[in-house]
Amino acid sequence: MYGCLYTYRLASKNISITEEAYEALQREKARGESFTEAILRLTRKRGKLSDCFASWKMTDEEQDTIRGELTKGWRRAQGRVSREVS
Repeated sequence: MYGCLYTYRLASKNISITEEAYEALQREKARGESFTEAILRLTRKRGKLSDCFASWKMTDEEQDTIRGELTKGWRRAQGRVSREVS
């Protein structure tokens, strides 16, 4: 009788994170879950921002409100820049 044992070497990377980031990841990690599994689960769940583009059908009223708030913010920013440059 012959047996064959296959071993696979998993590639790994070392990363540096702050203590705060480590603690946050540790809080998110489920019991028995590796950090790799936690990172993959957390990043899969959120997806990419570009996946959300055009998924929100806003009303004309929402669009007007958002445009108005942005315009106010742009005007305030322009005023601050003008005062700082003068």
